Amino acid sequence: MSDAKPEIWFYHLERSTLDEVLPGLMEKTRERGWRALVRAADPRLLDEIDERLWTWRDDSFLAHGRASDPEAARQPILLTESLENPNGAQALFIVDGSELGDTKGFDRCFIIFDGRDEAALSGARVRWKTLKDAGAALAYWKQSPEGRWEKAA
Repeated sequence: MSDAKPEIWFYHLERSTLDEVLPGLMEKTRERGWRALVRAADPRLLDEIDERLWTWRDDSFLAHGRASDPEAARQPILLTESLENPNGAQALFIVDGSELGDTKGFDRCFIIFDGRDEAALSGARVRWKTLKDAGAALAYWKQSPEGRWEKAA
C-alpha cells in the first residue's frame, strides 16, 4: 500500500450495469496483484455482488468474502459496509454512493455510479467537485457508443 494520495477514478455507467462492469474491474485489479475492497451502504447490494462474483463467467469465479466472515483479512476481494480496510486492499470500489472515507493506503479508488439515475449522477458531481477542490488526483471514465471505456477527464 502506498502512503501517497490514491488516484480516484469515476466510472460513469451509461450502457452497462454494475453487474456487468464490476467483475471485469475486479479481474483486472487481481491481475495487477492488488487486493480489492468493495464498499456499499446497502447490504442487499453486497448480497447481489457476492452472488455475481461467484457466477460471473461459466469458466471462472472471483474468490472473495464478506468482512463479517472468518479470515476476512485473507480475502483477495472483500465486500463490506465498513470504512475499515481489513484485507489491506490497494483498490477501493465505491458502488452505491457510500462513504469514501479515509483513502490513505489505497493506490486507486473507483467510484462507480449509474448515469441513468439522477440522484446517483448528482451525487457523483458533488463528490467530484469536493474531491477536486481538495486536490485529489481524479480521472473520469465513460463508455463509448461501442461500450469501451474512454478517459474523458
